[in-house]
Amino acid sequence: MNKLTSLCRRTDLGRISKLFNRQNEKQKMKIWVDLTNSPHVNFFSRMIKDLQEDNEVLITCRPLANTIELLEMTGFKHHIVGSHYGQSKIKKILGFIIRNVQLYVFLKNKGVDVGISHSGFNVPLVSRLLGIPCVYLNDNEHAAANRVSFLFTNKIIIPEFFNIEKAKKQWAREDKIIKYPGVKEGVYLWAYKPIYSNNSDNNKKRIYIRPEPWTAQYYNGERNFMDELLINIKDKYKIILLPRGMMQDKYYRQDKFFRITVPKKSISLSEIMSNCDLFIGAGGTMTREAAVLGIPTVSIYQDELLDVDRYLIDKGFMVHKRKINAGFVANFLEQIDKRPPDKQLLHKGKEAYELIKTTLLNSIR
Repeated sequence: MNKLTSLCRRTDLGRISKLFNRQNEKQKMKIWVDLTNSPHVNFFSRMIKDLQEDNEVLITCRPLANTIELLEMTGFKHHIVGSHYGQSKIKKILGFIIRNVQLYVFLKNKGVDVGISHSGFNVPLVSRLLGIPCVYLNDNEHAAANRVSFLFTNKIIIPEFFNIEKAKKQWAREDKIIKYPGVKEGVYLWAYKPIYSNNSDNNKKRIYIRPEPWTAQYYNGERNFMDELLINIKDKYKIILLPRGMMQDKYYRQDKFFRITVPKKSISLSEIMSNCDLFIGAGGTMTREAAVLGIPTVSIYQDELLDVDRYLIDKGFMVHKRKINAGFVANFLEQIDKRPPDKQLLHKGKEAYELIKTTLLNSIR
């Protein structure tokens, strides 16, 4: 720890020198964005485009879930650094250490000025080692790795529903914390544009389903608990199952799930939400996206809910029910219709977007 402290002090001096030179030369800022999971691509896509107008953006990522596929769809140049080490806590800790080293080696001569991530736990520590400021966002109060990230980052940006006392228990200093209005999904959905297409599946209702996060550290719920439901509804509705990576893709291509569509490649958010009559989610982000956009949404998340999920449930944007059957699905579709996206949440999302971008750009000045 003494060696780390010494290194951090030396890098602080380097940062001051770099800031002085940059102010004199009026160079573009080089911003490092680390995308470590599928939801991060949608979250940062618009911001990256905006930042690229006046700055250089360097994107790193790792192959988890649909991250690489979604990045390729955006056309952003990106660099794959490291990998995911599965659900084992020991392997996660080892993988965290290894990827920190890999990122530091990759970035040390790249002239990066500031780092930012959403739930990308490597960025705060690597930024500290590089001697650059860091902005860290998170909306999951159950993520154990927040402790390291909150400790080393310069700014902590969390949604208004994230309890500050919970953040402080995860080693967050209150003077680092900035709260943004609304929910994370509003930060990018405020600019959402649907893609309209006809439903040609013999007028069958389309149900999109997102399985549980098998490899997430924070998830301790059941696995494969939807099998019976899927088998019982697959003939009556058009079921599109959105797997989280190759393991789930292989599992849901078994013969017993015949007639269930498992896309061969990732589908854009606009395509999913424009064609969706009902979204059933056993995870977090995509379920909240559907709820914010007015899609009839059922969360069947098996673990402890986040504060942001409780807010959306309390406001009637989605319902939460751990166990559902074919009868529940039929009744829900009869009773609930699509509605327009919630204007208040989207307005808050735009405010949050500007707040995050401004905080990032001001963090080096």
